[in-house]
Amino acid sequence: MSEASPAAGPGRETVGTAFRKYLKPTMAFMLVLGFASGLPLMMVFSKLSFWLREAGIDRASIGGLYAVSFAYSLKFLWAPAVDRIKIPVLRSLLGQRRSWMVLAICGTSLGLFLISSTDPAVAIMPTVVGALVLAFSGATLDISVDAWRIESAPNDEQANMAAVYNLGYRFAIMFSGFGMVIAGATSWHFAYALMAIVMLTIGAIVIVFISEPEHADRLKDEGKSFALKVKDAVIEPFWQLVRKFGIWILPVAGVVTLYRISDFTMGVMASPFYVDLGYSRETVGWIQGVLGPWPIIVGGFVGGFVAVRYSLMPALIAGGVITLLTNGAFAGLALAAGPDLDVVANAVSQGVAPPPGAEVHTPTVWALMGVIVADNLAAGYVGSVFIAYMSSLADRQFAATQYALLSSAYSFFCKLAATTTSGPLSEAIGWAGFFTVTALYTLPPIALIIFIMRYGPDRAKGIRKDEPEDHPDKDFA
Repeated sequence: MSEASPAAGPGRETVGTAFRKYLKPTMAFMLVLGFASGLPLMMVFSKLSFWLREAGIDRASIGGLYAVSFAYSLKFLWAPAVDRIKIPVLRSLLGQRRSWMVLAICGTSLGLFLISSTDPAVAIMPTVVGALVLAFSGATLDISVDAWRIESAPNDEQANMAAVYNLGYRFAIMFSGFGMVIAGATSWHFAYALMAIVMLTIGAIVIVFISEPEHADRLKDEGKSFALKVKDAVIEPFWQLVRKFGIWILPVAGVVTLYRISDFTMGVMASPFYVDLGYSRETVGWIQGVLGPWPIIVGGFVGGFVAVRYSLMPALIAGGVITLLTNGAFAGLALAAGPDLDVVANAVSQGVAPPPGAEVHTPTVWALMGVIVADNLAAGYVGSVFIAYMSSLADRQFAATQYALLSSAYSFFCKLAATTTSGPLSEAIGWAGFFTVTALYTLPPIALIIFIMRYGPDRAKGIRKDEPEDHPDKDFA
């Protein structure tokens, strides 16, 4: 029986065949859409937290404000609308996926413009409103882009599509890093307004150049009652996952939910950490914008290649180990800053002068560069293999809804943990202890992956077979 998944043919992929896949037009389109998905999240996440820390906002409040990104975690709630609702005029001109992309891109531009007009040092609520608009629109854009990706390539190219998606995403990180440099030379207001214009430009590219995919067969709504339409659009995609995996839905959900928790919980505090270490926005911006993204790109393509050649589960385990080591490196950076780092940081948060003689020994730029490069290499690799795994779990008939559910499952839990624990935990045990604890969060998902590798059926491992999707495999009985 033939297999068609990112893990279907271990050992068959060669460098030449892998390279030829990246020459297809869909890969170029995926690059642009990956950039469009990444920019809003970067501007509402790391860049905004840097601005807030500079404005004197305490760490706990910054961590709490990260709650606006729950829009990305709850996007499964309106994913059925993206799958089903036809936007007047736009749907007939652009198609289902592109029409929603254009609408979401306009929303992200509006959110960026709103943030650019605020000053969090004076009043933080207008900034929060702009962040909410940006996060909701960015999450909607993610839904449509993920559905476009799944529908635009066969299963055995999903890992490659994930790698290109990550490449575009990392270009967005690079560009947002330049945004910090621009903010240092001008202002945060100008930088956010510039990002809004960039998003509108991408919207024009979607309209003119990017093609609409051939959609999987959709359930017909004509003649159906409202209750039946809700069942088909909302309940059926979720229930189909349960039927497909049976009892193995539990360990699979555990892997999906926990695999990225280390990155989320430490990531929300990375920018405030750089500020407390004494680095300027220009320094961080240049490293993130010029050097930092390239290891992510390399890691993303390595992850895509490894996932195809050696199967997804070993690739996921390797990603967990790499994450443990690279996230732990941040603790080493905190230790290098000296024993007074937390004393000075807490004094700044309270708006008082540090104790006499207390000082932070800012590590060299080379040390910061090494930690960021290592972390980005791991992030690129982990991003590719994780997206490929989740893509292999989603059925094409419910691409937008099921993938949104899977991605929401991990982002909701991880962001909840980051929002509620990262700020208070970093203040309670200090920067070094915080990064050590969050690095150890990788151990439970690694254990679950090993369990699935040893005892689980093919579908739980991300391997699809050419069999009916609406009947559970006998291995799940």
